[in-house]
Amino acid sequence: MSAVSPARPAIPEGQAHFVPPHEAGVHGLRRPRPRPQPTRTPYPAVSVVVPTRNEARNLEIILPAIAAVRPSVHEIIVVDGNSTDGSLEVAQRVLPWVRTINQTRKGKGNAMACGFAAATGDVIVMFDADGSADPAEIPAFVDALVQGADFAKGSRFTSGGGSDDITLLRKTGNAGLNGVANALFGTNYTDLCYGYNAFWADLLPVLELPPVDAPAPSEGMLWGDGFEIETVLNCRIAAAGLKITEVPSIERQRMFGDTNLRTFADGTRVLRTLLAEHRRADRRKSDRR
Repeated sequence: MSAVSPARPAIPEGQAHFVPPHEAGVHGLRRPRPRPQPTRTPYPAVSVVVPTRNEARNLEIILPAIAAVRPSVHEIIVVDGNSTDGSLEVAQRVLPWVRTINQTRKGKGNAMACGFAAATGDVIVMFDADGSADPAEIPAFVDALVQGADFAKGSRFTSGGGSDDITLLRKTGNAGLNGVANALFGTNYTDLCYGYNAFWADLLPVLELPPVDAPAPSEGMLWGDGFEIETVLNCRIAAAGLKITEVPSIERQRMFGDTNLRTFADGTRVLRTLLAEHRRADRRKSDRR
């Protein structure tokens, strides 16, 4: 793991593990214990948020794999974006204690925000439903937070990381966008465009994501509701001066279905997001003077 921003005071010292396995109910029908006030503790309760749209076949595999991680996670929240393949029904069948909710608007960002708002854990892990992320890496993300990071950023390009899926074109584009982000925000990101991340739940107010109950605009989407969400989070965490630690991660190929990634269009979106978030950060600085 490599630190990419100045250190802030760490949480109280303790062994770097997260919450021990919860006791299961009858037939494994587990319910998350209420945690209305997330805290920073050496043994945080972990909420895994999985946005999904027509990922039923992948959910059959990844949900049991997340549930098998030890120490166990506190809850798994599947956020559905109007799936037509029975994704929610599959999720509830393969993992009866999974929490399932519907997003309030459209877009991956809105799905993430809905999952974040519903989470009751101390730590939130962002986990894609396509099967490219390895659930066994979750403890490494949590350990990075317990050791003092505010935000644990997955990286395929730091030592120990890798990808079975990325093309040379996407890798080159990602490197260029990393350079722009680092120049604008003073970070040392090695993998700006990777969506496997984790953070302390008490940072949600800092992120200032669109309220999940806000009405959808008549045209387009609210800023932060779309695929720009991951770049928005990276920028706002950096602009707030929080401690970011990169965690090596191995990206696997998507299991089933087709990717929604569009190399040039999404690369342009990320660049526009970087510039927009930099302007936003500058305005915030000016307002504080």
